[in-house]
Amino acid sequence: MVGYSALMERAEEATYAGFERLKRDLIEPSLSRHEGRLIKTTGDGALAEFASPLAAVRCAVEIQDGLISGRHGFKMRIGINLGDVIVGTDGELFGDGINIAVRLEGLADQGGILISEKVLNEVEGKLDVGFEDRGEQQLKNIARPVRAYAVRSGADSPLTERIGVAPALPDKLSIAVLPFQNMSGDPEQEYFADGMVEEITTALSRFKWLFVIARNSSFTFKGKAIDIKDVGRRLGVRYVLEGSVRKASGKVRIAGQLIDAVTDAHVWADTFERDLSDIFLLQDEITTAVVGAILPKMLRAQIVTATRRRPENLTAYDLQLRAMYQYSLATRKGLAEAIRLANRALELDPRFGFVAALASLFHMVKVILGFATDPQFDRKEAIRFLRWASSVDDGDPQTLATTAMVSAFMVGDYESSIEMIDRAVALNPNSHWVWLDRGWVYHTAGVPEEAIRSFELAMRMSPLDPMLDRLCVGMGMALIELSRFDEAIAAGKKALRHNPSFSATYWCLASAFAHLGRGAEAREAAARLLELDPAFTISAWIARGGQSNAQLAIEGLRKAGLPE
Repeated sequence: MVGYSALMERAEEATYAGFERLKRDLIEPSLSRHEGRLIKTTGDGALAEFASPLAAVRCAVEIQDGLISGRHGFKMRIGINLGDVIVGTDGELFGDGINIAVRLEGLADQGGILISEKVLNEVEGKLDVGFEDRGEQQLKNIARPVRAYAVRSGADSPLTERIGVAPALPDKLSIAVLPFQNMSGDPEQEYFADGMVEEITTALSRFKWLFVIARNSSFTFKGKAIDIKDVGRRLGVRYVLEGSVRKASGKVRIAGQLIDAVTDAHVWADTFERDLSDIFLLQDEITTAVVGAILPKMLRAQIVTATRRRPENLTAYDLQLRAMYQYSLATRKGLAEAIRLANRALELDPRFGFVAALASLFHMVKVILGFATDPQFDRKEAIRFLRWASSVDDGDPQTLATTAMVSAFMVGDYESSIEMIDRAVALNPNSHWVWLDRGWVYHTAGVPEEAIRSFELAMRMSPLDPMLDRLCVGMGMALIELSRFDEAIAAGKKALRHNPSFSATYWCLASAFAHLGRGAEAREAAARLLELDPAFTISAWIARGGQSNAQLAIEGLRKAGLPE
């Protein structure tokens, strides 16, 4: 940060608050979009690590452009280097690779980016920006001189404009949230409409697997007649969310629609109306509703696209999407294919933490559903991939949530699993996936009340989720432990309507029916369970993991006549 000490001396509180706002609104979302990892902050600066030099330069350009076009009032210098580092026990990085980046940052122009020759060799020709040779620099405490290059653009244009008028679509899900239209007829209500867009953009940016265009770029379209295809092309995104806000008579109505910018097809549309009592609570509630509604829709559309793509053109992200589709089938063959696809994705990108977590999940589900011919092997594989995911990415909430659930089922470390899942919720309270996993963790740990609350939140966020059967079964099993058998049956029947071939549904129904003395229905559910899982026995089911606290469920299965 340029002149930070002087700014603090003049207006300490305002400077501190402004810098924190800058980190929240610009720096952290940019890091997330470009898969950067914040290592530490130093009061007036920050150190971050990236998977590639290209990602680092793109992120730096976006941050500097955001400072130019925004109203933050700060200037920054950025230095970028490529080199080996030493990872400390607390995750901090050390070594000459870091020291060179720090020294380059100190030599950069105000509002500029200075890179080492190693970085230039990796990014030259891949970005539509120029590089000015600053010659060899003798850096403090660095033995050999380092050749440095300044990233430059045209005199009157931001750097990002020169990276490409029509950037290619990223491999992962991508979205821009356009300014919402103020329909209230009151110019003073403009702040509320803009605030809603900022809240939704921030919530979406917490999903690491989602590429979200920064507010500064989206707001260049404010007040203009737009063509969605043109917006998608210019911003390089597949999906565009637009909407309107109307406030009147103590109520607010927000209408939103999600559009596929490539095909111009409407993917989702809905209207939300709330009492205008607590403005901040209202923004949180609507943000959760919108984000929870659109994400499954986008993901489902992206999975369909990936499954149609030619195998030779697949990326690690495409393989992840295909694996998730196979997993959703909840079949022996589907899980085997999901594991194969996840392994292929990790061969392409060994640092893809979420895929490692998915591989761990797939092996766990093989064991739980009785599909494993060698349960000990799959259990060990689940734990191996769990550790893999944790070692490469312990800060992504979705990865954290998945590993927490696997830990609860396969390791039985409930205290650690609860700590992990609650940290995942704190990192991203708008993820229905995280709340779903939290429900299973708490159910497995023997806390059914908290499990039900989590499942209810997950369902509220994604009422039409493709894997609703998992959620309903989890809800039903937790309800059984509270002796709410009628409600458990309702949850089981909902799961059945969604997927009649999911064997776990029949655990829930057989037990709940038996507890209510509905013997014929209990036996029918038990028979269907044995058709889908012929090797099922109560003792084997307990040994598979995660059922040690399901005492009433176990009692119900015995009453239903299932083999011991």
